Amino acid sequence: MGVVFGQHRPGRGASAAENPQLPGLGMASGTLAELRAGADGEAALHAPQRIDFHLIALVTAGSGTHTVDFVPHECRPGTLLWVRPGQVQQFTADTGLQAALVFFAPAFPPRLRAADYLLTRRGGPVRWQLRGAELAAITANLELLAADYQRTDTGDYTAWTELLRHLLATLLLRIAQLPRPSETERNGNNPTFAQFQRELERFFAQTRQVEDYADRLGCSSKTLTRACRSATGQAAKQLIDARVALEAKRLLAYTNLPVANISRRLGFSEPTNFGKFFQRETGQSPSTFRAGLLR
Repeated sequence: MGVVFGQHRPGRGASAAENPQLPGLGMASGTLAELRAGADGEAALHAPQRIDFHLIALVTAGSGTHTVDFVPHECRPGTLLWVRPGQVQQFTADTGLQAALVFFAPAFPPRLRAADYLLTRRGGPVRWQLRGAELAAITANLELLAADYQRTDTGDYTAWTELLRHLLATLLLRIAQLPRPSETERNGNNPTFAQFQRELERFFAQTRQVEDYADRLGCSSKTLTRACRSATGQAAKQLIDARVALEAKRLLAYTNLPVANISRRLGFSEPTNFGKFFQRETGQSPSTFRAGLLR
């Protein structure tokens, strides 16, 4: 059973990754080689894609880079990557890179408290380098999931779907057992910051004022800034502006929207104000940033 990226949105967005023989299942298992051989081929892999599903990849051979939200991540055998819904990714142009892949919709896995921070929090860990027992366990888990996914004698469809769901849950729990980045640990013990992250995801295109978020959280701006500094080392205003800049990069990368439209979409009254903001945050103009992605 092959796996392909599903329907592509205008502007290079990928809305699904699935087996065309199993529409609506909610997950897929395959390899990077299968994606390369798919209908869209290499060109689709190398273009920026904003996905609305989870992608977990374990590099099995070769080396290269995989870019997630414009940050390049070195890949070599044992590298584990997790790309989340809403993020923009680009596969490496190195055809020697091989990987086992699992794709799944946010609603597919069962509720897992221990893996909740991996599934629900924006900015969760993207890369791990696995060795020894960790690598062996996750490799075995992926192989078992792939074997059951590729079965043709599935028997009862509901039972088979539940089996895949629980095999995926096992994989997610194994990943949750991996060492957490220190920032993730701090964030998990900071409820004010966690609530701020949720509100920021909802309203970043409507307001960039710290006071507005503090009002939503029922605290003072100083309290919110202290919580943000404790969790990340950055002030609330810096995090708000960084989130808006990230969304601007995503829209410039995966859509063909004119800069003026992106400006309005992100709540700027004038394109010139957006241009100044983007230049300050990234060191480039919006048009220069977009042109660099197309080279």
